[in-house]
Amino acid sequence: MVEPGLVSLPVPIIHGLPGLRQLEREIMSYGLSIRRLLIGFAATAVLAVPAAAGAQTRTTRLIVGFAPGGPIDFVARVLSDQLGRELGHQVVVENKPGANANIAADFVAKAAPDGQTLFITTAGAVAISPALYEKLPYDAFRDLAPVTLVVNTDEVLVVSSSNPSSNVPEFIAAARQRKDGVTMGSSGIGSVPHLAMELLADVSKTTLRHVPYKGVAPAITDVIAGHVDGIFIDVPVALGHIKAGKLKALGMAAPKRHPLLPDVKTLDEMGFPGVDSNNWYAIYTSKGTPAAEVERVNQAMRRTLEAESVRSRLLAAGVVPAPGTPASLAALQRADFEKWSRVIRVKGIKGE
Repeated sequence: MVEPGLVSLPVPIIHGLPGLRQLEREIMSYGLSIRRLLIGFAATAVLAVPAAAGAQTRTTRLIVGFAPGGPIDFVARVLSDQLGRELGHQVVVENKPGANANIAADFVAKAAPDGQTLFITTAGAVAISPALYEKLPYDAFRDLAPVTLVVNTDEVLVVSSSNPSSNVPEFIAAARQRKDGVTMGSSGIGSVPHLAMELLADVSKTTLRHVPYKGVAPAITDVIAGHVDGIFIDVPVALGHIKAGKLKALGMAAPKRHPLLPDVKTLDEMGFPGVDSNNWYAIYTSKGTPAAEVERVNQAMRRTLEAESVRSRLLAAGVVPAPGTPASLAALQRADFEKWSRVIRVKGIKGE
């Protein structure tokens, strides 16, 4: 009778010393088998731990080319948690500011082509910088793989709340009455606000003097104070200042009115066509990333943008979710590159 929990060993009938030796051999043989079994289990466990840990620690890096706190950084952080759930692992936002996001673009261009490093960028680094700078450390068309458009970001022309102009025709009329025209700020040479201003100057045949700043924050400060007459800025940047009564919206540089600024007419409606300036945000990854991985990230981003918790926050901030295919993003990038290249070439604009 064997007690519960004990192993029953095959014990031969013992007839003297040979029987004892046989028993010893049986026990030793059984013990050796148990030892080998335990060693096998231990080896399997040791091998399994790194594999499991690897699955647990897999991380996607979402690279932002600007400092924390800006509009594109906000969008990246709204997306990251839900995108992580859709991909099945953590998504970490990393800021690599500098050179109009060209530093971040170069970082992603040189990353491993595995879809684990993503670049969320405005049109600037991929559609304007290639035309603005003679030399870049990356090729926006050769070294980056389009994944998906994320949001459309319309530009709105704003002035100080104390400015007497209430719409674009009045603003242009005031410019024509001044010998040197009016001043318009921007977030930097070659930025979308700068190029939108150049388009308005052409279509209105009016002198608009460019005042570039190193970033949008100081430019807005000077517009609010009346040191600069006006500026084109992304709707998400403008909304808070408009609601606070510090800035006045004169017109949308977009094909249609913005849902959060329904009373603000488009420039087309006011007789200034061709000034549409969409500073869209999109996702890219390293060239050479397998098509299947690009598609996997694309689909995860589509689901992310469809999630109500994400969509509602983006719309409330003034950006419109607009997911698409890698091919449609590539076409948009090429079209905007050609559009802004013409403006940069005709105006003789040089990057700093």
